[in-house]
Amino acid sequence: MSEDSQQKPSKGWLGDRPGRSLLRISAALLGTALAGTALATIWPKPDPVGADVQSSDVSLSLAPLPEQAVMVLVVGLDADTINAPSNNAAPQGPANADSLMLVNISTKQPVQILQLPTELAVQLPGIEEMKALSTTWQHGGIALTSDVVGELIDLPLNKPDRYLVLSRQGLRRFVEGLGDIEVTLDQTYKYEDKSQGYSVNLQAGLQTLNGAQAEQLARHKPKANQDHQRRVRQQLLLQGVHQQLAEIDTVTVLPELLNVFSNQVRTDISSTEMLSLMAAAISAPSPPVITELPLAARAGQQRLRELKPNLSLPIWPDQN
Repeated sequence: MSEDSQQKPSKGWLGDRPGRSLLRISAALLGTALAGTALATIWPKPDPVGADVQSSDVSLSLAPLPEQAVMVLVVGLDADTINAPSNNAAPQGPANADSLMLVNISTKQPVQILQLPTELAVQLPGIEEMKALSTTWQHGGIALTSDVVGELIDLPLNKPDRYLVLSRQGLRRFVEGLGDIEVTLDQTYKYEDKSQGYSVNLQAGLQTLNGAQAEQLARHKPKANQDHQRRVRQQLLLQGVHQQLAEIDTVTVLPELLNVFSNQVRTDISSTEMLSLMAAAISAPSPPVITELPLAARAGQQRLRELKPNLSLPIWPDQN
């Protein structure tokens, strides 16, 4: 049974601002023209480079730290490359947003990461039936995905500030460039998915993951309704990435990593901005704070999910 034929949650979760989609999509088209102004606002000229922030010499040597919090929408595709004609997943078709996160980076707080449930039901422009949040990418690319995410958690119209779209190959190359990632698994994962042409073979305990193994951990979902369990495994990977960033020779490794990584992503973040964000993440006072967008209890075996009712807006990020 397709997800569209399952129980359809009530409409209206995206609020009562029907003009927002057009405004945000128009804003996306103007993004290139306004990039210089936005850069000057978020990354001002380097005079007070984190003057009131306690930061390591290593992080400051990478790039000037952003003077304001910078929010990045991260889209992980279920395709091997950014421009792949098929996702080679099950079912096969155009790429979907297989993983969605908002990352808020500030020089004064831990990095905040909000995992967005791709199985969340949303109403898309011109489509009568509810669709999974994961399908926003194939229906409208980054403009629509950003709009829907912003509406869900009541972000200001100009948020998020930047975006980064990552393929599976991009994830593998990123981990390999960092020099592998350490994670501790509470169980052994062994699984083969012939329909998608991949297998998982990860042992319990402390593991050092290469790029292919990191993809296995991030992708592993043996049953259709195990999205939450997969997000928990992805949290382990995110924590491992942060730990590795703090341990490597960042001045030597990160610029070279960005050169390799640049061909595997689609983003409006410049190389200098990327180094700035990484410097801020490394100098954060504590590890990342990772949360999930809260969902209502699942009704039976329904595939599409609803947000937990009566959430206080804005849902995220934490302002304390």
